[in-house]
Amino acid sequence: MGKKKLIENCLLFLGCVGIVLVFRIIPHPPNFTPVIALSLYLPIIFGLWSLPFCILGFAITDYFVGFHSLLIWTWGSLVLVGLISKFSKSIINRLTLAFLGSLIFFALSNFGVWLTGTYYESNIAGLITCYIMAIPFFTNTLISTMIFAIFIEFFVFSKYFNFIPITKKKHN
Repeated sequence: MGKKKLIENCLLFLGCVGIVLVFRIIPHPPNFTPVIALSLYLPIIFGLWSLPFCILGFAITDYFVGFHSLLIWTWGSLVLVGLISKFSKSIINRLTLAFLGSLIFFALSNFGVWLTGTYYESNIAGLITCYIMAIPFFTNTLISTMIFAIFIEFFVFSKYFNFIPITKKKHN
């Protein structure tokens, strides 16, 4: 890889981590952030080694916005989203994975709310209630993830902008 391309990729990566930091700190509608899209796309572009940096971005922002008892569920779901990125092969596939990433985040984080919290009964009815009550948050999560995924597809993977990052090659 040429020095110029390496610098471009480093700047892109640092910019993406910076976006995570900014979007978690500035006021925004609940769950309307680029976090899931970036957790999916950073490993697609840079490889799975980028996942700890995504989590580090969360750790830094959680220091400012406050640590909470659901960190294992939220951070864990983002690691899973990053891990499914290895199945990306085309734009349709990546957008499908972005949708799936939203579902993973919804399912795991709300399971954590039900399991560790006191808001809902500790039975299947309480779990179902927890998921039903979280639907408005899921709407924001899904809309923001798809908007940012389309944005990334257009600006990062678009040949029009003449910037196609060197993605990790998959060898059989």
